[in-house]
Amino acid sequence: MTSPSEIYIESTETDPVVRAQSVLQQTNQRLQGRLATLTEIDPVADAGESVRTAVSDFCTGELLRYLSACDQTLYAAAAGAAETRLLVRALRTTASVVRQHIDKLSSADSAASAAVIARATEAVLRAHLAVERSVLLPALVRLPGADLPALVADLDTLLGGGRLECPAVIDVREIPHGQRHPRIFTRFARLAPGETFTLVNNHDPKPLHREFQSAHPGTFTWEYVESGPEQWQVRIGRQVGSDD
Repeated sequence: MTSPSEIYIESTETDPVVRAQSVLQQTNQRLQGRLATLTEIDPVADAGESVRTAVSDFCTGELLRYLSACDQTLYAAAAGAAETRLLVRALRTTASVVRQHIDKLSSADSAASAAVIARATEAVLRAHLAVERSVLLPALVRLPGADLPALVADLDTLLGGGRLECPAVIDVREIPHGQRHPRIFTRFARLAPGETFTLVNNHDPKPLHREFQSAHPGTFTWEYVESGPEQWQVRIGRQVGSDD
């Protein structure tokens, strides 16, 4: 039976995917707007050191947390899929450039030089966030096994200072059917190369294996630990040396 909270009209504001897209868009627009506002301040006219401190605190705090949280959630979910692998590489490259600018900002020798670095940071960040909004989010919506609402919820957890759950065993027998595969793929996205988790099910998860072959070709391991007749257990892992 479907609960009232699970009833929605697809592609409207009641759709969890639409709500998740809106939340993420609001978050990165707020970050971009905050940095843009700080870089518009004249470092000389406004007693430069306080401006420099405000920009540095924002970049080394909230902005770095956002970049790290995205890497652990949205990027991790899309990194192994053939259709999004190159996109994630590009986003991780521009995120690295933003981090390099932030490192320079922390060691700037004057408020004026800090302002120049901050403006360069804002320019790269603007392009980076635009790609997240216009390319990555639509790709995640279409990606087999990706659960955008769950990924955005995980992102919010990390931004709030929380930690993601990484259970060693996922027993899906009590999980509604429509939520099983997204839950499993979300757990896979959190694996480091060489790590594994164990899936427990009441039938042979061959359809899930086909989805893994489609979404993460050559980057996952699949080992039967128990093969029925009433319970199946599969150890799923991320291959060492994969491009994810």
